[in-house]
Amino acid sequence: MTENLSWVPEACTLPTAEQPFRVAEFDQLFAEYLRSTDRVDAQTAVLTLDPAARATADDLIARESECCSFFTFTLTGALQLRITVPPAHTAVLDALTARLPR
Repeated sequence: MTENLSWVPEACTLPTAEQPFRVAEFDQLFAEYLRSTDRVDAQTAVLTLDPAARATADDLIARESECCSFFTFTLTGALQLRITVPPAHTAVLDALTARLPR
């Protein structure tokens, strides 16, 4: 994979070689299960996922939280995934939400 991931901050501890694969996992989650999106503000996005995504989303956000501590993921029972970042990392949320299917 040769995708430009220059938007991934140095705060991410996932090895560089593994980053494209993680991005691909998010892309797959979004492609298969995303129902709607709401960019609440510069630091917050709320994604509504199909309930069948529960196990996949739980696993992915647990692993992502380990390497990118600046993300806060909250997954509610209705399968809304709230993603928040501190002000210094809004560009990362911008890049992630830019990958959402339109």
